[in-house]
Amino acid sequence: MTRRLVSVLALAAAAWLAAGLSGCAADRPKPAELESLKPEIAGRQVWSARVDSVQFPLAVAVRDGSFVVAGTDGTVLALDAQSGRELWRGQAGAKLSAGVGSDGRFAAVVSIDNELVVLDKGTKLWTTRLASRTTTAPLVAGERVFVVGVDRVVHAFDALDGRRLWTFQRPAEPLTLAQPGVLAAYKNTLVAGIGAVLFGIDPTTGSVRWEAAITSPRGTNEVERLNDLVGPLLRVGDTLCARAFQTAVGCVAVSEDNRASVRWSRNAGGLQALGGDADFVFGADASNRVSAWRASGGELAWTQERLLYRSLSAPLSAGKTVTFGDLEGQVHFLSREDGKTLLRLPTDGSPVVAQPVLSGTTMLVVTRNGGLFAFRPE
Repeated sequence: MTRRLVSVLALAAAAWLAAGLSGCAADRPKPAELESLKPEIAGRQVWSARVDSVQFPLAVAVRDGSFVVAGTDGTVLALDAQSGRELWRGQAGAKLSAGVGSDGRFAAVVSIDNELVVLDKGTKLWTTRLASRTTTAPLVAGERVFVVGVDRVVHAFDALDGRRLWTFQRPAEPLTLAQPGVLAAYKNTLVAGIGAVLFGIDPTTGSVRWEAAITSPRGTNEVERLNDLVGPLLRVGDTLCARAFQTAVGCVAVSEDNRASVRWSRNAGGLQALGGDADFVFGADASNRVSAWRASGGELAWTQERLLYRSLSAPLSAGKTVTFGDLEGQVHFLSREDGKTLLRLPTDGSPVVAQPVLSGTTMLVVTRNGGLFAFRPE
C-alpha cells in the first residue's frame, strides 16, 4: 500500500470519526446532571492565563517546573508552574494540528500544513515538511525530535539543525486513527504505538528493541478492526499502559534486558487515554462510565456512573484523587479508592480538551476557549 493511499484512508478515518461523533451528539443521552456536593478536600485556583484557543489535540509538556503549551494560532509559550509567569513566547507561523513536545529548551509543534516547527526557547529554529498529517504531539528528547504521523510512520530529526536521522515503518491495518497516538520516552528507549502494538525503538538508529501487542484486531471490516493506541502513554515505573481505541486497555512490563511482555489486557471501549499510579489504572469508556483497574493484574476495582455523557478528558492521578475535566469546563476530583466525588472546580465553561498535568503541587487544566487554569488541591 502506498503512503498516499494510507494518507487517504487516514483522512477517511478522521471523517468517519467526526461524522460519527457529531451524528451521535443529536441522539446521545443528555449529560448527567451534577450532584450537589459538599467538598471533602480543599483546593483553589492559583493563577490563570490564555492562548488563542485549542482546536487541536494539545499535549502539555511539563519540564523543570514549567508548563509548555500552545494555541490554535501557532502561539507556543512556557509558563512558570508555581506563579504562572511567562518565561518565553514564540510563534510557529501557522495554525496547529499537533503539539506541544518540549525538553525544556526545544519545543516542537506541527502545523495544519504538515510543517514540523522547532523553537529554541521561543525563537523559531527550523521547519521541515512532513509526508502526512500529524495529530500526535512530537517528542523532544536527547537533542532529537521524534514525530509519528497518522500514516503510522515514525521519523527522527536532529533538534539543532532538522537533519532527518532515520524513519521507522511497520505494516499495519490500512485505516488509521486521526487522533493522538503513543510517542514517549522510556529510559533510553523511544516507545511508539503502531496500531495496537507498542514498539520499543533505539532512538539513535531506529531499530526495534522489543514489541508487545495490547490487543489484536477484531471485526470483519477495516472500521471494526480500527484499534490504534491512544496517547499519551501512561508510565508507572517499568510498566507502560495504554488504551486501544474502543477495544481494550492493557499494561506492558519492560525488563532490564529490554524484553517486553503484556502484563494484562482487558476488553474495554473508550476514546481517551488512561491515567494511573502504582495501584490503579483509570479511564472512562465511550459513555463516560469511569473505571479503575488494579495495576498489578487488571482486575476491576470500581466503576461509577455519575458523570455519564459529560465528554470526559483523559484523567490525571495525583495523591488521593483522580481528576477529569468535562464538556462544561468542570474539573472533577474523584477518590482514587472508590470513585466518590471529593471536589469540583470550574473553569471558563468550555470543554476541557487536554489531559490535566501536574508540576510539583500545581495542576494545569486547558479548555477549548484557550483558558489555562492552574489549581492547587490541598
